[in-house]
Amino acid sequence: MRLPQTYREAFFSKSPMDTTFSRALDQMRDELSGVLSRLTPEMAETLMGEIEAAPRVFGCAVGRSGFILRGFLMRLMHLGLSVYVVGETITPRIQPGDLLLVMSGSGETAQPREVLRRANAVGARTLALTVNPDSAIGREAQVPLIIPGTTKLAQARETSSVQCPGSLFEQAAFLFLETVVLLLYQKRLAHDRGQVLARHADLE
Repeated sequence: MRLPQTYREAFFSKSPMDTTFSRALDQMRDELSGVLSRLTPEMAETLMGEIEAAPRVFGCAVGRSGFILRGFLMRLMHLGLSVYVVGETITPRIQPGDLLLVMSGSGETAQPREVLRRANAVGARTLALTVNPDSAIGREAQVPLIIPGTTKLAQARETSSVQCPGSLFEQAAFLFLETVVLLLYQKRLAHDRGQVLARHADLE
């Protein structure tokens, strides 16, 4: 049975939202591909080396960056590393040789900036994920890792993006950190899901 033209159009034609949604996905994918192409294996090796050399890893970030960094620290815990989130009541004093990770696209966010300074003062290692190498955090971190993207400062030299300020940096940082998790998973546990699941929360 052949459907009338109006029915075929209703079932098979694209709506304006279909087109708009597809275009938005294409724009995001293209922007993110451009940023990811500028990340290097050396950046991953640097972060992995700092993490594995540290007796304990601390993390500090706020806003959306804070959610991303917390997710990364959770994965490090799943892989058997000792990790803490700055500001939690169970987080101990940082010691010389410990590693502090901070994440701030602008590199000027007040809390991670001050926490980084204190960690430097006590002799801890400090590593920052940021867009701006000339920011306070970019200058003062012992190991700055520069991830191109956009920030809340919307500076002229930032990577162009149609997305909300900060989104491109946050997306790229998330995927970069997930790549590091995968590399550590391969290296430390040889894809042993059992060891990861043994540390997965069961009080949920």
